[in-house]
Parts: sequence; C-alpha cells; structure tokens
Amino acid sequence: MDLIARISQHFQDSAQTKLDAMELLAAPISDAAQTMVTCLINNGKILACGNGGSAADAQHFAAELVGRFEAERQELAAIALTTDSSILTAVANDYSFNVIYAKQVRALGQPGDVLLAISTSGNSANIVEAIQAAHSNDLTVVALTGRDGGKIGQMLREGDIHICVPAERTARIQETHLLAIHCLCDGIDCLLLGDEE
Repeated sequence: MDLIARISQHFQDSAQTKLDAMELLAAPISDAAQTMVTCLINNGKILACGNGGSAADAQHFAAELVGRFEAERQELAAIALTTDSSILTAVANDYSFNVIYAKQVRALGQPGDVLLAISTSGNSANIVEAIQAAHSNDLTVVALTGRDGGKIGQMLREGDIHICVPAERTARIQETHLLAIHCLCDGIDCLLLGDEE
C-alpha cells in the first residue's frame, strides 16, 4: 500500500469536491448569511444542531459567532443544541433520541430565529424532527446536507435555504460543510462590519 499516494488522493478529492460545489453553493450560502444577519439584527438567535461530526460543526459555528471568526466584533447570539448533556440524556432517556433537538427548538426558538440543521445524509431523524419543530415555531431553516438532500431536502418550505453538497462520500461532504460554515461566518462579519479587504 502506498500511503503517501492515498493521502495525496484525499487532498485532491477534497479540493475537487469543493471546486465542484462552488458554483452550486455560493448563492445559497450568500442567502443564508443574509438571513442570519437579518435574524441577528432583529435580536434573534441562531440554533445549530447535528450528529457526530455534524454536532462538532454546529458547535464550531456557534463558537465562531459567540467568540469571533477573524475580526473583532460584538458577540452574536448562537447556541449549539448539542452541548447540554443533561438535556440530551434526559430527553433521549425519557422520550426518544429522535426528539433531543426538537424539544430544545420548541423551548428556545422564537419566530424570526434561524435553525442551522446539519445532516450529511439529509435523513437524520432527530434533525428532521428539529426542522418540524422549527417550522411550528416560525423559525427559518438553513439546512446543510449532502448527496441528494434526503428527507430534509424534501421537507424544506419557502424561505428556508438548502446548502446541499453534491457528493456521496461523508468525509467530502463534511469537509465542504466546514468550508460553508466558514463562508457563513465570513459573510455574516462582512455584512455586519463591511468588507475590510
């Protein structure tokens, strides 16, 4: 096995996936950044959720908004719904793992807020439930998915935004999700602070 060649192929595949996605995803990422800024300016908040690597992405996104991305600015209201182990385990134990995010969205989400829902397959049951809860509370949904968008792609409504990575491999989808998250953070900062470059 030529491990160096295998690693090099990962780099090439990752770069190509991102380049292939650029034209398709630039507009929805721009729309999402503008939607999030409108939410934040109107004293709303962004709730973020996902599973596994996507949970880490939700936390990464919230950290960049509450702390900073690349420029100093005021703190922005973002909450990762993936981090409260007592809520997650109580709800999963007493009800179902499928509603660990939906219950938090119903408890915390207000009309005008945004839910950032991350699922590489587009089929995660607890993300589907979270989106249903968001719709019932009049939140806008920004969905980060991959492949064909799955169930999530089919359930989004007018005003929601779908950022669907045109790839099959989970690793490539997650890598492109991270780039999309950085583009969202940069776009939010650019709209709030002006273009500094």
